Amino acid sequence: MNAAALSSVDLQQHIYNSLLESRTADVALHVRGTWEAIYKLHRVVLIQSGFFSSLFTSGFLESSPRLLSHLQGPEEINVVFDDLNITRAGLICIARLYGGGPPLYVPPSLIPSPSHPLTTSFPGPAPPSDTPKGHQTASPGLLLSLLATAVYLSIPSVASQTLNCIMSTMGPYTAVPYLNFAIGKAIEAPADNKSEAAVGLEHIAELVAPKSRASSTSRSRLSSTKHESADDLSDKLQDLDVHKEDPSESDTESETDHGPVLEPHFHYGTLSDKIGEAAVCWLARWGADMLVHEEKASRCRAVPVTPVPIPAQTLLPRKRADTMPSKSSPSSEPISPEPQVIPVIWAKGGLNSKWVRALVGSDLLFVKGEKERYDLACTVVELRRRQGIDEEEEKDWEILYESIYYANMLVDDIITISQHISPTTGRPFVPIAVLQKAHWDQSLLRCQITAKPNTTTSPTSPPSSPQPPRDKELGLSVTTAEILARLPAPDSSPDYTDTLYYPVAHDSSVRIGDSRGIEGASMDQLFESPPPLPSSSSDTKTPVRAATSEATFFGLKSERQTASGCIASDATGKARWSPYPPCRFAVEFWDIDALKEKSRLHSQTIWYAGSLFNVYVQVVRKKGVQLGVYLHRQSSIDPIPAPSAPFSISRAERTHNRVPSLPFPASQSSPSMHYSPSIHPPSRSTTPNSTSPTSSGAVTSYVSSHSAIPATAPPVAPVQPYRDPRSSVAAYFTISCADSTGSAVTRFTSVPDVFSVSQSWGWKSSSLRAEEYLEVGSDGQPVKPTGPASRDNSLRVTIVLGIV
Repeated sequence: MNAAALSSVDLQQHIYNSLLESRTADVALHVRGTWEAIYKLHRVVLIQSGFFSSLFTSGFLESSPRLLSHLQGPEEINVVFDDLNITRAGLICIARLYGGGPPLYVPPSLIPSPSHPLTTSFPGPAPPSDTPKGHQTASPGLLLSLLATAVYLSIPSVASQTLNCIMSTMGPYTAVPYLNFAIGKAIEAPADNKSEAAVGLEHIAELVAPKSRASSTSRSRLSSTKHESADDLSDKLQDLDVHKEDPSESDTESETDHGPVLEPHFHYGTLSDKIGEAAVCWLARWGADMLVHEEKASRCRAVPVTPVPIPAQTLLPRKRADTMPSKSSPSSEPISPEPQVIPVIWAKGGLNSKWVRALVGSDLLFVKGEKERYDLACTVVELRRRQGIDEEEEKDWEILYESIYYANMLVDDIITISQHISPTTGRPFVPIAVLQKAHWDQSLLRCQITAKPNTTTSPTSPPSSPQPPRDKELGLSVTTAEILARLPAPDSSPDYTDTLYYPVAHDSSVRIGDSRGIEGASMDQLFESPPPLPSSSSDTKTPVRAATSEATFFGLKSERQTASGCIASDATGKARWSPYPPCRFAVEFWDIDALKEKSRLHSQTIWYAGSLFNVYVQVVRKKGVQLGVYLHRQSSIDPIPAPSAPFSISRAERTHNRVPSLPFPASQSSPSMHYSPSIHPPSRSTTPNSTSPTSSGAVTSYVSSHSAIPATAPPVAPVQPYRDPRSSVAAYFTISCADSTGSAVTRFTSVPDVFSVSQSWGWKSSSLRAEEYLEVGSDGQPVKPTGPASRDNSLRVTIVLGIV
């Protein structure tokens, strides 16, 4: 065959065979890391990698005189991988440079979908993976190792493809291990001391028996901070170095008595943060659901709770370094190699106590309200205590109560909590002083609301001309400058400086945990912080990616501050803060794909600060299918609307004529006109009030077909301790919408808006990815559903609402 007839496929196969058969190699890489081997390779192929390009053509070239010598045969070069996440199987990256390597096969049991958001196998064991011949099973451990290797060697095509695989497998058995990886913890593996190669690449290495040697973490500087060919990328990859933990965190001395042996910290810049964001989004959406399974398992002797986030067959085998655990790891114990059915998240071996505090206190956590948040916290604490009292954990449990906003609970609930005693320690869960202060705060808020002169129109009258929001405010908020002016002298009582303030929201829209737009990205683009989201012509303002880090628990951390914290976080002095905690609640919607255009599907109705509120969704056809989510101030005299409910439950409840036990009690509002910008426009508009056909506050009779979808449950009117007499109130709010599988969140926030009675504010946007909940045909229009969705297939929304 002449050269002209040689196709690109033939040439690629020829190059790949040169790797498999070690032919005409001109360099021998002596690799030392979690395994030791010699690879006979080709410079002309390797320089496609930024790492090897720097190694052979710049930077390290001068530091290695042997590269300049002319020896017969391939020249041996020593390369030490001090990143413990780089494994022998991870060198599939090298095969990709040759245009080959086994295709990755991701087991279907690891992939969540809108119809099975917790994967098809949960809560049962995953079925054996029937990997096609010649394919490499893409276990979670392999994917993490492959990403670490691709980043270290600077191969962006492999890094972006692997990151997509990781994001698509975020689920019950992977969320905690992926979070561990994101915060720098090395990949755990069974201690069988095997270094398995990828399928088809077993013979390209000459394995070398490992010898005793000093820890590599202090040796090679052939790290990924120097391997990118772009001149300025090295500055962006400084976080990829192996970091040592603070020696004060460990008292274990090495054999040579040179100080403590500590576990290194591996961070891959923005890529680590992306994985961390997706993991915490998933935990926030499904954490309460997982706790039900863990609590049941912990009380069942047949299914003991042990630290096993990933089944053994999905892990990469490697020898584990003998080091101290990282102080920042969510998992405080090593992962056991034994397979389990129930993943460990809240119990010991899952999240550590600091991450538990962050998750329990997060505004993104999907729980009905503050009482349910308190119940979840107590359940987690007792679950951990039954596994053994840990003094370090107890310090976190003592301040866990700060994550709950007791001032937004009913007085009866506060009284009940004051009498709630831990069965393990015999002490109250919450100090009585905390509950007394909460009762005092809610009494002050009630006084300010009910004593406010009612200078506006009555609830049944049409609104007057629009007024600035400040005209409707109670004057509850203060600016940072005002907080600074109130600071006492340094030697005075610290009570004021310890006062907590809650930020009054400002207009923004962000996306957390999103990985769209990374396919084919360069190393520079992968490390943009944060990379922009793909634009959409149907949005007036597309949400941007949130910039998060481990310091903010990847977006979980509450934004509340002490007086000094407010001042430190706002140099302008103009930010607004409230001394009253906002109302946090969550809502859920099923069978959105059955919702007709302009029809509404409501949530339960809640009471807050003298007013009733609920949330509703609408399907909007405007340049494609969009989903609108709106916060609505419900009239106290109009009928409470029926809330969305799972089809099977709502049908059963209607049949037995009783109130359902749902994740969230429900209620709704009568139809009304509304203004629904994609994000607030330059000029605000007043939403017209709706008129009600009834004048009674009683709940009207509930009528619904047993087979109709979307299904609804009987309306439930919330307890109303008092009513705000004003027809219009000023309130700021945040609406956070989880995607169908829970690994991403779209969060919209608004400055204080005027809510008249029966008025709504919200957003419609394609960034909510309505196609995840709506089955859309080739013409871009929703396909008529063939039946009800499963209980897990729902839209979950968390709300933060505060008045000013």
